Amino acid sequence: MSPLMFKDAFWGSDFTCHAGYDALIQRLREGRQMCKDVEELLKMRAQAEERYGKELVTIARKAGGNTEISTLRASFEQLKSQIENSGNFHIQLSDILKEEVKKIETFREHQKEQRKKFESIMEKVHKKKVALFKKTMESKKNYEVKCKETDEAEQGAEKTSTQSKNPEKVRQRIKQCRQTASEAEKLYLNNIDQLETVRQDWVETHRSTCEVFQQLEGDRIGMIRCALWDHCNHFSMQCVKDDELYEEVRKYLERCDIITDNNCFIGMKSTGLKPPEPIVFESYHQNGTTRTSNGQANSSSANNPRRNSMSLNLSSPIHPRPTLASIGECKVSDGGHSLLPGVKQEGSLAIAPAENMCYVVLYDYTAKEEDELSVSRGDVVQVLQQGEDGWWTVERNELSGLVPGNYLGQI
Repeated sequence: MSPLMFKDAFWGSDFTCHAGYDALIQRLREGRQMCKDVEELLKMRAQAEERYGKELVTIARKAGGNTEISTLRASFEQLKSQIENSGNFHIQLSDILKEEVKKIETFREHQKEQRKKFESIMEKVHKKKVALFKKTMESKKNYEVKCKETDEAEQGAEKTSTQSKNPEKVRQRIKQCRQTASEAEKLYLNNIDQLETVRQDWVETHRSTCEVFQQLEGDRIGMIRCALWDHCNHFSMQCVKDDELYEEVRKYLERCDIITDNNCFIGMKSTGLKPPEPIVFESYHQNGTTRTSNGQANSSSANNPRRNSMSLNLSSPIHPRPTLASIGECKVSDGGHSLLPGVKQEGSLAIAPAENMCYVVLYDYTAKEEDELSVSRGDVVQVLQQGEDGWWTVERNELSGLVPGNYLGQI
């Protein structure tokens, strides 16, 4: 596209019309306002970036995460670090934008000085041209009046030449009118020459001013274009930098391992490797009824001190055991053992005989006497006799012996 020139497109139709020049001045003023608008945009963006950067730094420094351990804590610390780095970069970007604003302000002031300089020159030329034009038009009007008076004097002399008593006076008057008209004509011609000189000077000045204004406008458009381009580049670079920072966080998250963190926690806070042993029944009374290996009652407490600890007084409450949950559920008791599904736990030790009744073993028990029977949790046994001392005679796999009654649950 071929460029158009200001000097060829902004002339007025009338000699005193300055519409073209006024249009150029208006354009330059609008361009100056555009520079101010760009400055304001960059200022507001710089303030926003500064606030955002400071908020990011504050967030990174106030964030907790001190209770976490191992790889997840390292990932979180890396995230806080990169958020703070991102905040610092946004603060730096704010400083860059402030420098851009200063450059645009300097450029705008320089253009203002150039515009004012040529505005002053054109104002003087316009005033001179308009003043001389008015003077020329007045001299033209005076010249026309004098010429009209001369014509009237000559026409009047022709009509009265035969009747005039003093023809010399008439000739003298005609001569004077002609002389006055001649002087008016000379003045008018002189003013026309001066006006032409001023007009040529105005034309040259207008052309040179148009060229300067077009150069100023080109510089302004180019400067703003570059400023906006740099503005976009800065934010593109900031986005890339932010992505690089958070990519570092993603690398740490890739190394975050659930097993590693759980193992670390266990290694740091482990409280034991085995659950506590179950609580066994201990009789409140030191002297109670014991049973022999054949299941017969023996009132002597000295014969078997261990059995004494398991003796039961009918008037004393039996150690309560939790009721078993519904089938398919498994609830952990106070002793740390879970009850078997589908098993109904006895609320108290039954005294009435329940021969040939099937029970399930709730807890492991290892025999400590010859008349006892070792059982494992989940075994199904047949209760032959329920002793009042809390020891029941059971049978499993054709073997019989005593086991604690509160270790069994009715099926």
